[in-house]
Amino acid sequence: MVILAFVLVYLFWGSTYLGIDIAVQSIPPALMCATRFSIAGVVMLAVCALTGRRILYSPRQIALASVVGVLLLMGGNLTLSYAEQSVSSGLAALIVAITPLWFLVLDSLLLGDHHISARGKAGLALGMLGLLVLFYPELVSKTALGRGELWASLSLIGGSFSWALGSVLSRRWQSGMDVFSSTAWQVTAAGAANFVFALLAGDFSRVVWTPRGMGAVLYLVVCGSWIGYTAYIWLLKHVPTSKVSTYAYVNPVVAVFLGWLILHERVDRFILAGSAIVVLAVILVTSARVKDKTAEELPAVEAAGD
Repeated sequence: MVILAFVLVYLFWGSTYLGIDIAVQSIPPALMCATRFSIAGVVMLAVCALTGRRILYSPRQIALASVVGVLLLMGGNLTLSYAEQSVSSGLAALIVAITPLWFLVLDSLLLGDHHISARGKAGLALGMLGLLVLFYPELVSKTALGRGELWASLSLIGGSFSWALGSVLSRRWQSGMDVFSSTAWQVTAAGAANFVFALLAGDFSRVVWTPRGMGAVLYLVVCGSWIGYTAYIWLLKHVPTSKVSTYAYVNPVVAVFLGWLILHERVDRFILAGSAIVVLAVILVTSARVKDKTAEELPAVEAAGD
């Protein structure tokens, strides 16, 4: 199940960069995210109810799930959707790939119950190196980043932090909710929050509902939200976040491959070398042992709580 969940996250989330790029060409980002997550969330809640899963929880449990959903799917995905109006999907994927670094920091500060081995940290560093090689031509190009592209790129740093924070809090706030019901509430809350933002931003007056754009949204609902996001949340409950974060290394490789396959984008020596380094980094990180800290290593409050 762990291997299957990783494959689903790697494959489908790697393809969402292309889907988002297509969708925001005709549908404003906030409205696109609102439509995507509202449809996905409501259907997921309905499926949970029809299959006998509990969907009604205490206000506190639903509130915590909603906070996680907004951090992940508004702070993370909405920022990405806006950025992809100005920067290429490959460059966006490169910047979002700093997420594992945020994971390491937040894991230590908010969880504090384990540390990553030297092998795991080496894998994270190697992954960043691989992505730098992968997109080196874009980074050195004098025309790749104008003023708008620069601000969009900087916004992705904040978006990646929001995503990592939501992921770590999701692991910390395991309040006894069914994992699929919790995911449904997260997605639904994000859809509602994005609708409010879309209304304030005037997205409804600027939208053009083209078949291509709606098809991209439908793909994002099914493959990005229903399949990919559910697999991601399930992994957060069963695997250390530092290992789950390896999706940030694989997704750009998948995005580059799909660009070559579907849009006939170039594949040069930098892409081939970077892809090889990224694959090696994923092997290192996913095979590294995550060691639990002893009571002596934990902060006093946590040790006493145990």
